[in-house]
Amino acid sequence: MILEMFASGPIETNTYILGCSKTGKACVIDAPQGCLKQIEKVLEKHNLTLSKILFTHSHWDHTAEAFLLKEHFKVPLLIHELDAKNLIEPGSDELPLFFPIQGVKPDLLFQEGDVISVGELELEVIATPGHTPGGVCFYLAKEGVLFSGDTLFKNSMGRVDFPQSNPASMWKSLKRLATLPPQTKVFPGHGPSTTIGAESWMETAEKKWG
Repeated sequence: MILEMFASGPIETNTYILGCSKTGKACVIDAPQGCLKQIEKVLEKHNLTLSKILFTHSHWDHTAEAFLLKEHFKVPLLIHELDAKNLIEPGSDELPLFFPIQGVKPDLLFQEGDVISVGELELEVIATPGHTPGGVCFYLAKEGVLFSGDTLFKNSMGRVDFPQSNPASMWKSLKRLATLPPQTKVFPGHGPSTTIGAESWMETAEKKWG
C-alpha cells in the first residue's frame, strides 16, 4: 500500500492518495481547493495511475476541485447517495460558499457495506451520518486503516451544528467506530492521524460533546 497525504484549501483539508503497490492503481480521497497539482506530483512520484475519486462527504472544503479533477483525469467520482445533491449543487446543504464552486454529477453512488476496489486494495464503506447525512468512512481491514473524513479527528469529532447535521446520528456513528480494532490507524479530514484506541472517548461521546 502506498499512502500520501497533504492539506490544502482555506481550512487545511486533507487529501489522501491511496495506491496499490502491486497494480499501480490509485484513488484520491477528497478534493479541496488547490489539490490538483500536488496530486499530479504524488502520482508521478510513485508511478501511479488514478482510477477513481472518493468523497467522505459533500461539504465544500472537501469537494471544491471535484469538477476540475473529473475534467483533468477523466475518472469516476464516487459519493454516498445522501450527499450527492450537494456535489451536484454546491451550497444546497445551506452552508455559505467562500468562493464559487462548479457542481458536478457523481458517476457512482455508494452506500453502507459497499466495497470499493483500488487495485488489490479493498475499501469498505462505513456509513457514519451525523456531520452530514451521507458522511462515510473508508475502512481497509487488512491494512488496519480508516479514512474518517469529518466524523472523527484526533481528540475530537466533526461539527454537528450545521443545517443538515444530526447529533444523535453522530453519537451512533462514533460508537460504531469505537468497535474497530484499537490499533486501527485513523486518517481524518483535518489535522493529524490517530488510532481508534487513542480515541476511547467515543464510547461516551454523547456525554462529552452532547
